[in-house]
Amino acid sequence: MLETWWVWLAGAAALGILELVAPVQVFLGFAVGAAAVGGALWLGLSVAWPWLFLICAVVSGLAWLVLRQMLGVRRGQVKVWHDDINEN
Repeated sequence: MLETWWVWLAGAAALGILELVAPVQVFLGFAVGAAAVGGALWLGLSVAWPWLFLICAVVSGLAWLVLRQMLGVRRGQVKVWHDDINEN
């Protein structure tokens, strides 16, 4: 079942929808990786399922890095305190 192209594309669609519900810029990278594996299987790639997971992981990591550079880091969400209120 893991060597079926539509399973990977359905997983990519589910992860894309999950990214819309919870926009954390993580699920989109995994969706790109799953879509890449699904597309490769559709085009005729024939490898064992551990290699499919490895391809998905590598493409997901690269997609996450590219998306991180394109979309950037959201600033101002975490306040860093340099002074302690108890130190006078």
